[in-house]
Amino acid sequence: QVQLVESGGGSVQAGGSLRLSCAASRATYSNVWMGWFRQAPGKEREGLAALYSDGTTTYARSVKGRFTISNDNAKNTLYLQMDSLKPEDTGTYYCASDLKERSWPLHPNAYDYWGRGTQVTVSS
Repeated sequence: QVQLVESGGGSVQAGGSLRLSCAASRATYSNVWMGWFRQAPGKEREGLAALYSDGTTTYARSVKGRFTISNDNAKNTLYLQMDSLKPEDTGTYYCASDLKERSWPLHPNAYDYWGRGTQVTVSS
């Protein structure tokens, strides 16, 4: 079992920045994929960014160039730096760990472990 706890959400104006954190109960360098997902009201959960322990990253087109995923192995923490935020970035943000076999890292049901989420609201 892996426990994941997100933090760093809040309210920000369009064009602003936030950094989300995801504290993991296990080392983030444990040869696994970890990812960030978002669910807006009335919409399906979507994958935003994912990171493998060797440093490989992948991003959704909607956030590429604006969001950056990273981790701090010493703190067992995954981050999502979000810049140039837009109102459509509003939603609940979740981190996830342990990609299932033969799954795409940004698929919304591809991970074994999920945090409870943190809310991000971007106003225009």
